[in-house]
Amino acid sequence: MTLSCFWGSSQDKHRRIVQLMFFSVVSTAVFMLDRITKNMAASRLDIGQSVEVVPNIFNITLIFNKGAAFGLFKNLTALFALFSAAVIIFIIFYIWKNTGTGIAVLAGFGLILGGAAGNLVDRVRLGYVIDFLDFKVWPVFNIADSSITIGTALLAAMMLFGSRTRP
Repeated sequence: MTLSCFWGSSQDKHRRIVQLMFFSVVSTAVFMLDRITKNMAASRLDIGQSVEVVPNIFNITLIFNKGAAFGLFKNLTALFALFSAAVIIFIIFYIWKNTGTGIAVLAGFGLILGGAAGNLVDRVRLGYVIDFLDFKVWPVFNIADSSITIGTALLAAMMLFGSRTRP
């Protein structure tokens, strides 16, 4: 079996390479931004310490989250790690198998994958997730959480209203 059987024509091969590169760049950028910002917060702040950035609106507050989103379901780290790993495997499999995936879907899955991988590293390495973005009216969160939320919203919007535009 040659690659041409898998890729199809040279135009299909080029399109597929662009799709995979776009997906990889999005997921890697999210993962790296999440890791860098968490490391910066953890190395500069003590647990519970808060630095006001925009008065009465936004602080950087270091917390260690042993639960899921917003601190729910504390002390289920192993379960959340397994779930994150399963999501990552599903996304990689889906992107690899679905050659007609549009750019918005690739972006959505890239955001989710990068965020899930960032939080997974924390859970496996530390036993908790580092959160630091504090808008005072919402539980403290991080870049990974934001990316997962935005990616999920993008995929939901594509399912409800979207097209399958190719890159």
